Amino acid sequence: MGSKLSGKDLLKIGFPQNNIVNTALGLITRHRKKENKETILLELTEVLKDPNRFMGHNIWGKVSEGLVKPVEVRMRELNEHAAPFAIFGENEIDEQAKKQLYDALKLPIAKQGALMPDAHTGYGLPIGGVLATENAVIPYGVGVDIGCRMSLSIFDLPGSYFKGREFQLKNILKENTKFGLYDTHPVKHDHAIFTKTEFSEIPLLKSLLSKAYRQFGTSGSGNHFVELGAVELYTTRAEWGIVPGHYLAVLSHSGSRGLGANIAKHYTALAGRLCPLPRHVQHLAWLDLATQEGQEYWMAMNLAGEYAQACHEDIHRRLAKALGVQPVLTIENHHNFAWKESVDGQECIVHRKGATPAGSGVLGIIPGSMTAPGFIVEGKGNTLSLQSASHGAGRVMSRSACINSLTKSAMLKDLEDHGVELIGGALDESPRAYKDIHQVMKLQEELVHVLGTFSPKIVRMDK
Repeated sequence: MGSKLSGKDLLKIGFPQNNIVNTALGLITRHRKKENKETILLELTEVLKDPNRFMGHNIWGKVSEGLVKPVEVRMRELNEHAAPFAIFGENEIDEQAKKQLYDALKLPIAKQGALMPDAHTGYGLPIGGVLATENAVIPYGVGVDIGCRMSLSIFDLPGSYFKGREFQLKNILKENTKFGLYDTHPVKHDHAIFTKTEFSEIPLLKSLLSKAYRQFGTSGSGNHFVELGAVELYTTRAEWGIVPGHYLAVLSHSGSRGLGANIAKHYTALAGRLCPLPRHVQHLAWLDLATQEGQEYWMAMNLAGEYAQACHEDIHRRLAKALGVQPVLTIENHHNFAWKESVDGQECIVHRKGATPAGSGVLGIIPGSMTAPGFIVEGKGNTLSLQSASHGAGRVMSRSACINSLTKSAMLKDLEDHGVELIGGALDESPRAYKDIHQVMKLQEELVHVLGTFSPKIVRMDK
C-alpha cells in the first residue's frame, strides 16, 4: 500500500496534529487488535494520498472527512425568535416544560415544534415534546431510551378469560418476563437483529453486541411494564380479521435497554464537543446528517429502534407460547425516536421525545396508568402537532415527590379498588403520579381517533 511512514512522518506532511493521528490510530488499533500498528499506518498513508476515496468508509471515514471538510467547532448562537409551534392542553403543562420547548425552537436548525397534552419537564426537550429540524439530529432530543415503544397483542380469547385463572395468569406473567439491569432469560432466543452489519461496522455497536444479546427480551426499570388485560374494540379494519368486542390482550412498554442508553451517552457527548451551545441548552447539541458522525448516529439509532421492536416480539412470543394461543392482531409504535418526514414540503428530522406518531391512518397505543385504561388510536395527521399525539397520561408528580408524599399502602388500596394485581412496581409509579388520561385524551381529540381501550388486570414491573 506504499512506503512506511511513522506517526512523526505523518505530522510532517501536514496531517493535523491536534489529536487526529493519535485518535485515529488509538481507536483503530484498539478495534483491530490482531493487526500491528505498522499495517494500520500503511493504510493511513493511502487515506492521506486520496482522502476522497475513503469518504463514508466504515473505518477511515471520519479521518478522511476531517481532511476533506474539517468540522469547525465553534459556539453556536440561538436565534432571537422561536420557530413556529403549537401547544395542546396548555393549561395542563408545567411552565418549565414550555420553556424547554421555547429554547429548543430558537436553535438555528429548528423548523417547527409542538407540545402534547401529557408534556412535562425532561432533559433537553421536554417529555411530550416534538421538534422538527433541518438536516440535523439531536441525540438527547431522541432521548436515552432510544426506540422506547408500546406493543399490544390481542388474542382470540374473551376478555372474561381472567375469571378463575388469575393465579395461573399471574404466574405466566411472572415466569416469562424479566426486568431491570441484571435479571435476564436463562435461555436466549436468536433473532435476525444480531446479524445486522452495523454491529460489525460501527466500533461502539460492536462493543455493545454482547450486552444487547444478554438483555434481549427483557424490560427496563422505571415506568416500563408488561400487562395482561382486556381490550374492548369499538371498531375494526377489514385487514384485522377480528370483529369489535372484548378480548384478552398483552400490552408492553420498554425500549432498547443498555444498547440504546450507551448509544445515547456516546453520541450526546460527541455532539456536545462538536456543537457547543449556551449552557442552558447544551443538551440540545446536534449532529449534522451530512457528516460521518451524524450518519453513524442515525444508523445506530435505527438499529436501537429495531432492537427494541425485536425485544417486544420476544416478550410477546414467550407469553403467547405460555398461553397456548397466538395473537390475531398486534399494534405497536415507537416514541423516543427521530424520523425523516415532510414538514411544509421540506424533508425534516422530526424528533418525538415521549410522543406517538399520529399520521393520517397511523395506529398507536396511548397508555394510562396501572388503574386507568390505555387507548388504541388512529392518527388524524394534524400538521400543527407535526402528526403526533401524547405517549401516555404524563406525570403530574415527580418521582421524588411520590416517594415523599405517597404511601405504598395507599397505592395498593388504589390497585385493589380497581381490581388490578401488581407484580413488582415502585411507589414512584403510583397511579396518583399521573394525569387524568381521560382529560389528556379529550385535549387531543383533533389529533387521534379512538378505536378501542385496554384495561390492565395484572401488571408486571421492576422491583
